[in-house]
Amino acid sequence: MTNANVARAVKLALCAGAVGASMPVLAQDQEERLEEITVTGTRISVPGLVSSSPIYTVTEAEIDLQQQPEVERILRLLPITAPADGQNRNNGTVGAATVNLRGLGAQRNLIMVDGKRLTPYNIFGIVDTQIIPTALIDRLDIITGGASAVYGSDAISGAINFIMKKDFEGIDITSYYSQTDEGDGDLANVSLTMGANTAGGRGNVVANINWSDRDGILMGDRPLGQLGIVTADGGGFDDFLNGNAPVPGPAGCGGPGSVVAGGSTTTLPTRVAIAGGPGLGQFRDDGSLQGDCSVYNFNPANYYQTPQERFGGMVLGHFEVNEHAEAYGRFAFSSTGVTQQVAASGVFGTAFFTPLSNPFITDQARGVIISAAEAGRLAGTVNVAGTPDPGDPTVDLFNNWTDVNGNGVVDIEDDLNISYRRRTVEFGPRSTAYDNDAFSMLTGLRGDLVGEWDYDLSFQYGQSSRANVSAGYTNIGNITNAIAAIPGPNGEPVCRSGASGCVPLNLFGGFGAITPDQAAYSSATAIEKQTYEQLIYSASVDGSIEQVQLPWASMPIAMSVGAEYRDEKGETIPDECLKLAPASCLGGAGGNTLPIAGGFDVSEVFGEFILPLVDDRPGFQSLYLEAGYRWSDYNPTGINRTWKYGLNWQPTETLLFRVMEQRAARAPNVGELARPTTTSLDNATIDPCSIVNAGNIDATLQALCVSTGMSAAQVGAVEDIVSGQINTFAGTDLNDLPSPEEADTTTIGIVWTPEFMSNLVNPVLSVDYYNIEIADVIGEFKAQEVLDGCYVAGIGTECDKIVRVGGTLTLPGSGLETFTTNLDYLQAEGVEVGFSFGLEIGNYGMLTLAGNVNHYLTQESQSSSTTPVLECVGRYGTSCQGPLPETRWIGRAIWDISDFQVSALWRHIGSVDVEEVERANTFEAFQSIGSVDYLDLVGSWQLNDQIRLSLSINNVFGEDPPVVGNESGSTSFNSGNTYPSHYDAVGSVYTVGFNAQF
Repeated sequence: MTNANVARAVKLALCAGAVGASMPVLAQDQEERLEEITVTGTRISVPGLVSSSPIYTVTEAEIDLQQQPEVERILRLLPITAPADGQNRNNGTVGAATVNLRGLGAQRNLIMVDGKRLTPYNIFGIVDTQIIPTALIDRLDIITGGASAVYGSDAISGAINFIMKKDFEGIDITSYYSQTDEGDGDLANVSLTMGANTAGGRGNVVANINWSDRDGILMGDRPLGQLGIVTADGGGFDDFLNGNAPVPGPAGCGGPGSVVAGGSTTTLPTRVAIAGGPGLGQFRDDGSLQGDCSVYNFNPANYYQTPQERFGGMVLGHFEVNEHAEAYGRFAFSSTGVTQQVAASGVFGTAFFTPLSNPFITDQARGVIISAAEAGRLAGTVNVAGTPDPGDPTVDLFNNWTDVNGNGVVDIEDDLNISYRRRTVEFGPRSTAYDNDAFSMLTGLRGDLVGEWDYDLSFQYGQSSRANVSAGYTNIGNITNAIAAIPGPNGEPVCRSGASGCVPLNLFGGFGAITPDQAAYSSATAIEKQTYEQLIYSASVDGSIEQVQLPWASMPIAMSVGAEYRDEKGETIPDECLKLAPASCLGGAGGNTLPIAGGFDVSEVFGEFILPLVDDRPGFQSLYLEAGYRWSDYNPTGINRTWKYGLNWQPTETLLFRVMEQRAARAPNVGELARPTTTSLDNATIDPCSIVNAGNIDATLQALCVSTGMSAAQVGAVEDIVSGQINTFAGTDLNDLPSPEEADTTTIGIVWTPEFMSNLVNPVLSVDYYNIEIADVIGEFKAQEVLDGCYVAGIGTECDKIVRVGGTLTLPGSGLETFTTNLDYLQAEGVEVGFSFGLEIGNYGMLTLAGNVNHYLTQESQSSSTTPVLECVGRYGTSCQGPLPETRWIGRAIWDISDFQVSALWRHIGSVDVEEVERANTFEAFQSIGSVDYLDLVGSWQLNDQIRLSLSINNVFGEDPPVVGNESGSTSFNSGNTYPSHYDAVGSVYTVGFNAQF
């Protein structure tokens, strides 16, 4: 290629790649940087190569401006991403920091370092980005759409490639310290990078060590998080608007967290109901049983920002052995501790056969219980074992009464199956500490093979090890013994079971009724260990074939071929507490955990070529064809084939057209192949057969409810799901393993670098269309889909998935079957616009402007042909998870003058509406979220050649997060009455930075 062509190609490669970033790559040293550029999305090394796929690049300069030790925080701001796990997820976090491109799921993007895979942190194949030190990142590239033909499985929504510094010399010390405007949420970070060239400049070694410590921010530390606001009716919203603190429960019906409204019915003192029968009311502090009087305010004890401490490092090196061989390697490690905390544990509706002679039950309360049970016996909702259903004599009614003395009536000598809802505040905080250790190593050899051909041989191994300790929970097995208390020789409570160490438990009084001895016996701590291993052998060659050159082109075909073998395996080891079915011994943990051990291996061969078609002709400065193919043999799921083909046409020096069509694939991960059936929690909005929908139950719905295990008397009488959560049975059907999902991705784009604007420095404008269509999506039916499929659409197969106990979906053993399977499709389609340019302003320095806009045209899915299409563009809700605005953008302005730099970042999040099916059950003020705009400012001063100081303010104007209540979406996203990962929930954040280079 001529020098002019090289310069033009580099300019387009850099600009087209960087146009999506907040900080553009400018023109300086373009030709000098030529050999340093490795284009993400291909293994072919061609000088000045321009990608046929859109590449969104975040530069080192932009990373510095963000002043974030966690790369996940930087990626989350980009319009092409949706929040995944991270520091603002509390209930549902696993202590990791993950990335979700295009809202298609963190499991559908591939994360790499210098084009090599990173080891996942868990059995679901997702990478924890906390292992990547931001101080070592030279840039990061995000390629849109399927890249499976080049990189293999998982690259469906795209691939994120962290390009690290490889020739660093000297010492770099960087430190940040941030705090919110409320004086909390402190975050401290220190990073040390050292690098040196080897003798004669034949190699380089660079090493980084880093440490960060992040304080948590409780929801109770912000006005919005101090009380629960009800999404359905707006309960508590006026109190928030008026600045009113939550109203404590009335005298005699209180305790820590007890409020009049805006909380959970699992509260303090205890609420009780006959399992499968009528409600009984709520106890008082004096032990009397009356009507419901308070709920529990679970908000304040949760985190808006989880605490974290992390230590890690990475070493990179390369050494030229001779002119044909360069050895290279990488070693990385990290140790991260994250703590999640939710409200106090409790007995969440679990039913226990309780002796009515229990000495903790007062005479008044006993009379209320017996009277209600007798009424239930006459109505057919309180029954002994073996009582036939009058509507179907072949079926027995739910057993919730043991007639111990056989007299046919409920009395003090009998046992009654009572459902308890009581917060065990006396147990202390309910939390899980995630301790994550990971390391990976890579070694390889590359160099000239023969002629124009190069080779690359590599071996890599990585391991992740995690220990999760959950504490402050109730021990359901021990409570079963402790609640079955009877009078002892002197009338004192004793455990009827005689179990060793059993201490009777008093759930029939207010706060303090549970003594320390009782708490010690009835509480539980559980430990889970997880390990994951990844091993990869890879070999490839690339070069050109001089004999294959078209007459209209000045360059021959360039090719790359190779082979790869990958072996991955993971294991989950729960302790005996976690194994207990159906819900482990941990009350309030959402389900049990069974051992998992599984894996897969894959052998692959791949190849790609770039064929120049025409160059240096009128209307064809360059035109080349790019194509690739990968053949993969997975054990156990079989053969998979992926491919790509595209055109890159540059009619003039200033205009580039690009189009790419790709077939991508994602093979089932270890968790999807080997997860046994366990109980867990999912989110739903309403049980149509419960008391909250009683006024809408017609004959058709009545029959459907009965068909799923309810008696006629229970329909419209049982309680609704609690706090928007429902039990599910999830796992893998080993007799029907999911097949790999496949995606067809199309990208069409244009890049314009006008030259007639002579006063602008490197003006660039890009417009790209993308369409990602995934078939045979590996996933699970959403809980509300199952309920609606049965009770709204009347689909028998959906009704078969519903398991009721005592007519309810709240008692242990009840729930919905949501096994891993292949769903119909998932699609994301949109347009992305990027721009960047510089403007010299004379003695006033340089002004640089850049921005990126993402506009969704489609983001929809369908689980099966019998379920409705779920459209999530511009929506939020239980099924769509977090808000997915139609339009998002970021824009960066940078003013450089002398030793000073000032920058402003404008973040725009478009408006969204609640899912249409949830509108009727959503308070009017919570049915939409208006557009939100944030302004971040950062200034820096280059004190001298070595020292730079900086100060930044994120969310300068302290924009408050939108209010939607606590049930507008899944608990992983919707908490603290808002969406903390999507919107700034903690106010303005101030950061001071220090950088020294020697």
